[in-house]
Amino acid sequence: MRVHVVSDVHGNAEALARACVGADALIVLGDLLDFVDYHDHGSGIMGAVFGAEKVAEFAKYRRGPRTPESIAFVRGMWAQLGSDAAAVVREAIRDQYKNLFAAMTVPTYATPGNVDAPDLWREFASDGVHILDGQTADIGGLKAAFIGGALLPDDAVLRNNGVWRPYLRYEREFAAAVEGLPDDIDLLCTHVPPARPELTYDVVARRPELGSTSLLGLIHRVRPRWSMFGHVHQPLARRMRVGRTECVNVGHFQRTGTPYVLRF
Repeated sequence: MRVHVVSDVHGNAEALARACVGADALIVLGDLLDFVDYHDHGSGIMGAVFGAEKVAEFAKYRRGPRTPESIAFVRGMWAQLGSDAAAVVREAIRDQYKNLFAAMTVPTYATPGNVDAPDLWREFASDGVHILDGQTADIGGLKAAFIGGALLPDDAVLRNNGVWRPYLRYEREFAAAVEGLPDDIDLLCTHVPPARPELTYDVVARRPELGSTSLLGLIHRVRPRWSMFGHVHQPLARRMRVGRTECVNVGHFQRTGTPYVLRF
């Protein structure tokens, strides 16, 4: 069995279609959407809505400190769309999902990341695309478990501005999904990594992302053969062993265009 695994697709539908070639199955670990493309300002949802020039200025502010000027600029961008802002963004999301889901031409097992709108997935998924979040699936005789989304700090408040709401959950919510999984898992598929500093630290951003302590606990207790994830684009370590479990960051697929190949 040859399974191709990808994460952090961020709009790269062409590479996603190529990742299906030669694969018996495809695993997608979230972040299908390209919301803000910092490499190509005219791409992504914000590029489609506001144009490259505005997004370039937005990106400049995002790289710097949060200031009254940067806050006013971002608010002004959204204000120019008026009351239609949410609808405009929703249609741009649909445009991306139409191309992305059409690229999944082999049996696909997918869980959403934080840069996703999972409530729209079934609108575009074909019969061959299995949407999983807190569930398991048999893939070539292996029991694979899936949990989507990324983590919020316990003291954070997620503001719903009515335009875009990322798929984020508190660790306690993530832990409840982890606790609902069986103990005979062979393959653990998540968007976020387990909470090990080697796996959560981004060497380019120079800061750690949040990894899941409950996920790490599950790995110690259940000892699956593999734990696969994405989310951290440039990790300190792309793979490491935790006990008998091979933990693998499958890569920033938008930029590499190369799936991780799992053979069994």
